[in-house]
Amino acid sequence: MIYTLRHRTTYRYGRAVRFARCSLRLKPMDGDGQSVLASAVTIDPSPATAVIRRDYFGIEALAITLDAPHTAFSVEALSTVRVERPAPPPPEAGTPWEAVRDAALASHDLAGAAPVHFLFPSGRVPLLPEVTDYARPSFGPGRSAYGAAYDLMSRIRADFRFDAKATTVHTPLAEAFAGRAGVCQDFAHLMIAALRGLGLPAAYVSGYLRTVPPPGRPRLRGADASHAWVAVWCGDGWLGLDPTNGCAVRDDHIVVARGRDYGDVAPLDGIVSASGRQRLKVEVDVIPETEAGDAAQGLALVG
Repeated sequence: MIYTLRHRTTYRYGRAVRFARCSLRLKPMDGDGQSVLASAVTIDPSPATAVIRRDYFGIEALAITLDAPHTAFSVEALSTVRVERPAPPPPEAGTPWEAVRDAALASHDLAGAAPVHFLFPSGRVPLLPEVTDYARPSFGPGRSAYGAAYDLMSRIRADFRFDAKATTVHTPLAEAFAGRAGVCQDFAHLMIAALRGLGLPAAYVSGYLRTVPPPGRPRLRGADASHAWVAVWCGDGWLGLDPTNGCAVRDDHIVVARGRDYGDVAPLDGIVSASGRQRLKVEVDVIPETEAGDAAQGLALVG
């Protein structure tokens, strides 16, 4: 499947911002069953400097500075991506989780995608005894790492309520777990903490998920959203699981970045020199090739 992706972020400030420094992580990744056919970013106002950097985990970031006063700041990323992933294995296939745990800890690989980097607590994913205990019923003796992780994902999907008002981007994991509610970021962090608590490497994946409008209804501009899920190392590679939707990752998921937690992969972060209130608006479109003609016309008319 080929997708056209549009991600537009707009900030409006109550008082002029005199200086800003930001990192943009908006270009989808090559690899993991996908290839980027085209990608471009439009920034307004134009930055004074713009440098492309790639971090230790392979995430490409555009580092920019703005040094002229401004009361609005917008970034629009447009990409075309081909996604062709092999079918995921059967839920109970693969190496026993105890063997995967031992192999991860014994590995000498220190490359960016090595499992050892995703074994330990990170800034937004502490290891909590109550979360580890929640995971244990899925990990019976000798069960495959993938089968146990799949079961854990399904339990999270059943036990936790999706509620956009229950948490914010800064809500601690312990609070989201206690409330049994949150959004995809919370569910991904929860599943990662549960897996790491048992010694299994787990990574946070940011990207997009194709959504389908109701029958007979047109695709609305900006109605899609960023998404997050989990990659679990199963001994011979990484496999994606989506606890928000209770499914394995397939061609409807488009990867932008993979890191230890949300802090590694935030689409846009940085600092501004200003005071006063600010408003944020984010619009996302994930358009399959079969709808690209109609969607492009709609975008042109609205824009």
